[in-house]
Amino acid sequence: MEKNVGSIDKVIRIVVGLALIAMVFVGPQTPWGWIGVIPLITAFVNFCPLYKILGIKSK
Repeated sequence: MEKNVGSIDKVIRIVVGLALIAMVFVGPQTPWGWIGVIPLITAFVNFCPLYKILGIKSK
């Protein structure tokens, strides 16, 4: 698995992921916030399947 997520992209994914997950506990308290797990996982493994399909590398 080739790394295709750069450092700035990684930070953005972590912030967005945590913000979405926080919506499960505070704010609108909607279960849709669990979608934030996806950006967190892609940030920590440095690989985004959608980037692979589209041929994007942000590193």
